[in-house]
Amino acid sequence: MSVLPDIAAFADDLTALRHDFHRHPEIGFQEHRTATRIADLLRGWGVEVTTGIGGTGVVGVLEGSRPGRTIGLRSDMDALPMEERTNLPYASVNPGVFHGCGHDGHMTMLLGAARYLAQRRDFAGRAVFIFQPAEEGLGGARAMLADGLFDRFPCDELYGLHNSPYSAFGRVSVRPGPAQAGAGFFDITITGQGAHGAMPQMSRDPVPAAGLLIGALQQIVARRIDPNHQAVVSVTQMQAGSAYNVIPDRAVLSGTTRFFHEPDEPLIVAEMEAACEGVARICGLEVALDHRHIFSVLRNDPERTADLIAVAQELLGDQAQADAEPTMGSEDMADLLAVVPGAFFNLGHGSGVPLHNPGFVLDDAILPVGASLHARIVERRGAA
Repeated sequence: MSVLPDIAAFADDLTALRHDFHRHPEIGFQEHRTATRIADLLRGWGVEVTTGIGGTGVVGVLEGSRPGRTIGLRSDMDALPMEERTNLPYASVNPGVFHGCGHDGHMTMLLGAARYLAQRRDFAGRAVFIFQPAEEGLGGARAMLADGLFDRFPCDELYGLHNSPYSAFGRVSVRPGPAQAGAGFFDITITGQGAHGAMPQMSRDPVPAAGLLIGALQQIVARRIDPNHQAVVSVTQMQAGSAYNVIPDRAVLSGTTRFFHEPDEPLIVAEMEAACEGVARICGLEVALDHRHIFSVLRNDPERTADLIAVAQELLGDQAQADAEPTMGSEDMADLLAVVPGAFFNLGHGSGVPLHNPGFVLDDAILPVGASLHARIVERRGAA
């Protein structure tokens, strides 16, 4: 494995920076301290900075020493609304907020590349460093696009990475074409009539109705979606009741839908609506569905994917391959790649602790590797 020597020389600074981000996580569209820190660092390195794009987004532009292509690099910024249970000395000081997906590492890697490129200025074209807010289902990419991201900062190609605790340290994997699922979030409100727990005949109980509905929702993918298509309907929350002897008048189910074939999403929603109507009739209560489209299917441009692998293999050899399996996880990098051709890839660090787990830990040793990959992409693709 090869890390660019100039980046290896400030690897300790990257670790300290990542720990600072980790200690002070912020929820989507509230990344004010984070954005200020990023902007100050970029300006200190001589990068032209624009802030407030899509709310709290930051964009840095760095001109190379000779003409060439404009290469965009993107990192997310937001943390998750969850408690951290790592016992790290640099653990979150913000209760209920945690960088449990590694976005602190993503920001640090991109800043490391910006520092390297700004110090050397030995590349063709222009580098555009995009720090995006609110990736965790809040629509940060769409907010930046609505704010004219690529009209104001046109890019010829766009690249981004996500850390992977599931694969070996330094392993780069990417999939050309459809790579990550589209997704929706839903809430279903079941409204009945409450009563004493000992007198169920006086109620229209939403709890067994919720049970019926959960079972019906599980039939959608099993019996209505083509078995050759990947899709998911998951109920992830159920809220009802407040006491042992009270039948509640209301229950709420929440969850997510996932799909790889765009026509499957409206089919799933229509079947969910039909299931809600059927349970409402059977149980004699009201059932209301609110389904929101959150993520598009992420598609990597095949040519740009091949270009990415060629660059990554310079640093990592055979550890970089276009062999990633499609995943039902979602990413709003999809909205950016729908505008600018590029590739979104995984960078392994092998911790084994899942993303979005309260014990998630990122291996700091991967930071200079990610920074080197970002920097080399600019150096090679800018001159393409």
